[in-house]
Amino acid sequence: MTDINPTTSTPADGPRKGSLFIIFLCVFIDLLGFGIVLPLLPLYGRQFSVDESGLVLGLLMASFSAMQFLFAPWWGRLSDRIGRRPVLLIGLGGSTVFYGLFGVATIWESLTGLFIARIGAGIAGATISTAQAYIADTTTLEKRTHGMALIGAAFGLGFTFGPLFGFLAVPTGDGNPGPGPGYAAAALSGLALLFAWFKLPESLHEKSASASKKHLDLGVFRQVLSTPSVASLLLTLFICVFAFANFETTLALIIKDKDGAFHFTFREVCLTFTFIGLVLTVAQGFIVRRLSKYFADVPVATVGAGLEIVGFGYMSYACDVQSVKQLFIALGIVVTGFAMLMPTLNSLISRRSNPESQGGVLGLSQSISALARIIGPVVGIPLLHQHADYPLYLAAGLMVCGAGLIFYAGVRGQDFIPDSVPSTEG
Repeated sequence: MTDINPTTSTPADGPRKGSLFIIFLCVFIDLLGFGIVLPLLPLYGRQFSVDESGLVLGLLMASFSAMQFLFAPWWGRLSDRIGRRPVLLIGLGGSTVFYGLFGVATIWESLTGLFIARIGAGIAGATISTAQAYIADTTTLEKRTHGMALIGAAFGLGFTFGPLFGFLAVPTGDGNPGPGPGYAAAALSGLALLFAWFKLPESLHEKSASASKKHLDLGVFRQVLSTPSVASLLLTLFICVFAFANFETTLALIIKDKDGAFHFTFREVCLTFTFIGLVLTVAQGFIVRRLSKYFADVPVATVGAGLEIVGFGYMSYACDVQSVKQLFIALGIVVTGFAMLMPTLNSLISRRSNPESQGGVLGLSQSISALARIIGPVVGIPLLHQHADYPLYLAAGLMVCGAGLIFYAGVRGQDFIPDSVPSTEG
């Protein structure tokens, strides 16, 4: 076995120089498929079922995230045993198959087929954690953050440009969006599979130290509960992701529903989600980075929560007056607030955790986020069936609680204090 120091170098016979770029392209191309399907999924589900309560549609929207929550640690442990490359290839192959099945299910107008396709795509898509492990294998500690940022960039770009591909794949009128989006997503995942097959080398050259990762490490959980500031931040993270998932999964129904305030075409729905992706990318890439140079995390996060409260309320007003212009202003406010919240909350959680257990705490935060993305649509879509404004009212109310918790964390908490280092207030 080749001797390596996993914290400072990569193996001499390890991945070639362009490995990070290759893994970025594979993840980005695969996530384009996710971005194509996401805006249209609730519209397919609405057309293929009679669901007066909205619970079935909520479960359909949650199925992808539920599978990612369950299978991400399993894929990670498997990749520790057999290598990153085969797991990534299996994931990309699975995405190709199940997105293709999604297209077939839309031809059959089968809700059961949609569930099978989304569950399968969620299992296959859970290999994103393996892509992160690949980056950890191939970067030094000094370049680790830069490498991990590539995954975030792939998510943002995939969410932005995926709906644009969806725009090209759906018909211009109403009716059934057709199999085009599913087939386009399958083709993109297939392209990523071919690219990885020929260009992606193996990165793992010794057994990973993280082979025993779990969803919830009880020791980490007890430590979190013993640190009120971190516990309140994790609760805030759950509330914020829950609120946004509740909003995100009901948005397509709000703007497309024939009984709602707007009557967008399928293409206009795709362009709306493209707008959301662009705002999120610009806000995180420019606004948040510049604010972080001059302001601490707590004030930025508090402003972000306030913007979301205002945005959700303004969106309700836009629906009442049926103004597309006001709708997009509201969407811009909501998404900018969310873009300010997420990196600052993650930063606060990291800074206030013991560095020796920080990986476990951040892993716990990822599990909490996944749970919020599961619960969001299960609650939000049934509420939408009661009244179009109810998911927005819920999201605004949740963010009021989130803002209060952020204020509490700012007043009561501080950065982790090593024995010989003075603290820095958050």
